[in-house]
Amino acid sequence: MEDISNVSINPLINSNFLIPRRVKFVQNGQRKLWDGISEHSDVQILVFNASRNVFVFVKQFRPAVYLSRSKTSTPPNSSIETIDTQLFPGHLGVTIELCAGIVDKDLPAVEIAKAEVLEECGYDVPASNFLKITSCRNGTDIAGSQVTLYYVEVTDAMRVSSGGGLADEGEFIEVVEMSVKETRNLIFDESINREPCLLVALQWFFHNMYSQVKLEEGDS
Repeated sequence: MEDISNVSINPLINSNFLIPRRVKFVQNGQRKLWDGISEHSDVQILVFNASRNVFVFVKQFRPAVYLSRSKTSTPPNSSIETIDTQLFPGHLGVTIELCAGIVDKDLPAVEIAKAEVLEECGYDVPASNFLKITSCRNGTDIAGSQVTLYYVEVTDAMRVSSGGGLADEGEFIEVVEMSVKETRNLIFDESINREPCLLVALQWFFHNMYSQVKLEEGDS
């Protein structure tokens, strides 16, 4: 996952996932413009394994995170920016995230959440087990797409595969389990790349669900 090489940055000509757009408008009589993108809505799921009192997250390499934490350079006689992976190793772009997926099918969001938990984490969970936490807008400065957050409890008996995403789509996903205590620390651990939705979901859990789960020995 972290073995990254031959990095180059190129103009975005077309994409199956993002559409660059320039919005022109008048606000309070003043002409303005704003550059942004259109993208799919998505679902994100906080998964808690009640058999062993562990959270189930996914670990991925995210090029956008890697780019933001690296510095580019342009070789002589070239217009293509590159990144020296010896100076900026791949682990800079690795994140700990909630199980998630884009809403690119004509299905209820909860059905897409169910499919993502199966594909990424390996648990086959009834859609009725998913509890909606909330929905919000992601990247309001550039995209404004909708994110729907869910919580689901799973058991070891529900696990039917090792997960890891769809290999035929080029996904490299590692399933990561963390104890309740480790996950509480994750909220404020700035050394780990994590998204705001993960922090929101965990804060919700510790405020609403913490007292209902059987806590591991030594946790408080």
